[in-house]
Amino acid sequence: MLVSACLTHRSLEPLPDDTRVDLEARGFKLGAPMLIRAFKQENQMEVWMRRDNGRYGLFRTYPICNWSGELGPKLREGDKQAPEGFYVVNARQMNPNSSHYLSFNLGYPNAYDKAHGRTGKHLMVHGGCSSAGCYAITDDAVKEVFILAREAFSAGQRDFPVHAFPFRMTADNLARHRGHRWHDFWQNLKQGYDVFEAARTPPQVGHRQGRYVFAIDEQNLNVIATAGVEPIKGW
Repeated sequence: MLVSACLTHRSLEPLPDDTRVDLEARGFKLGAPMLIRAFKQENQMEVWMRRDNGRYGLFRTYPICNWSGELGPKLREGDKQAPEGFYVVNARQMNPNSSHYLSFNLGYPNAYDKAHGRTGKHLMVHGGCSSAGCYAITDDAVKEVFILAREAFSAGQRDFPVHAFPFRMTADNLARHRGHRWHDFWQNLKQGYDVFEAARTPPQVGHRQGRYVFAIDEQNLNVIATAGVEPIKGW
């Protein structure tokens, strides 16, 4: 029996019908801009999508089946820490030929990480549920995320944000970690978390004098860039 050589690559498959129905039922459109948030302690990864009113809503929460290291940012090559911070993913960072089913590069180290002398490469979100510094979700989950990203890029989104946190950045959670060596860093992450929670639109992110800074839109970030802010961009 002859087998067709024209099999569709997994990265090019259409969104499953049941996911499409769920997407529409929740008031989203395929191709809408998206944002990802990851929470280590809760082992959760969220996909948010923009509605017609411009505000983002939560579409899906996937279990993170593995992340390596402990709470805290990645510092150097080989420490097996999953990054924490604000990252940007463009189409060049998507890897349809990953050895972990499908994957995309977080863009670590970003400009903030580099300013702090942090090193490392190939930090991914991928399938397969094994991790050496990455965020691993199931094959089915990464396939769904990959398709949503592909369609968002096709519809005009230049890149999508990934916000990686140690835990949900509530005041109570932060208070529980008072005295931790990374408490001040996490307070800075919480500022960006709070901007998104309040506005339900991704903040523009930059860094200045060793700290992340946030603006509600690109124009505002351009204004404060005159004060020495370097934007966080994708590769």
